[in-house]
Amino acid sequence: MRPADTTSINYEKWLKKNAYLDSLEIGKITYLSDGLRVNGMLLKPKKAGKYPCIIFNRGGNRDFGELDYGTAFWLSAIARKGYVIIGSQYRGNAGSEGKEEFGGKDINDVLVLCDVLKEIEGADVKRIGMYGWSRGGMMTYIAITKTNKIKTAVVGGAISDAFEGIKDRPGMEDGVYSELIPDYYANREEELTKRSAIKWVDKFSKNVPILLLHGNSDWRVKSTQSLNLALEFEKYRIPYRLKIFEGGDHGISEFRDEVDKDVLNWFDRYLKNEEKLPDMTFHGN
Repeated sequence: MRPADTTSINYEKWLKKNAYLDSLEIGKITYLSDGLRVNGMLLKPKKAGKYPCIIFNRGGNRDFGELDYGTAFWLSAIARKGYVIIGSQYRGNAGSEGKEEFGGKDINDVLVLCDVLKEIEGADVKRIGMYGWSRGGMMTYIAITKTNKIKTAVVGGAISDAFEGIKDRPGMEDGVYSELIPDYYANREEELTKRSAIKWVDKFSKNVPILLLHGNSDWRVKSTQSLNLALEFEKYRIPYRLKIFEGGDHGISEFRDEVDKDVLNWFDRYLKNEEKLPDMTFHGN
């Protein structure tokens, strides 16, 4: 998830500012993925209507980054604008069955949410977007190359090159990849490639515009991960917008309001208003 600093929240001020929470249904869900019972979170407007949907892909691994009160607080600002938001804890986490694989078979826990949404009253499954932060951004990249049900995506602080990520943070290999990915060291090259969007940009659809957000003081995932992927998107004419925030940390917390406005505007354009796709051919005077 995008870090929400709940420890510094002034709750009296927060409750006053976010009185709109009464307009939302916020709760836990349990659904089946590959026969496993997986837990997740759902936010939706209480008011009857047909709303576009956003699949939110959390970051972190195991308990770190778990969908919780802070996540609901953060995502409610989008949901209240007329969106159904659904997210997975991923298998093996938060009481879910199975074992997470950090971008392996647990990608199915994300993809199946397109079908789970069909059971949610008020969810318009013809208008589904995807939103992921950090590891969730990596999950988003993988997911949108495996389904044609996603119309647009937003990623923040996302991993696009696992090989470079390990160079920047060597502890990720022994502390995360090797512990979560089955037979990791026997298949290291193949498994890291699967989790590195920069290696398979040709698989991205030219019909799914992507907003990339990154802080260039992010030590967890360097902003070059988004910058280099954007250069590859240029080669393949994938519709995208890249915004790098000067001095922004992993959650771009220094520009939180601006980020939230950017995210909402992007989903409004391509989901709510179904704006025409950008003309990616070279053109003009």
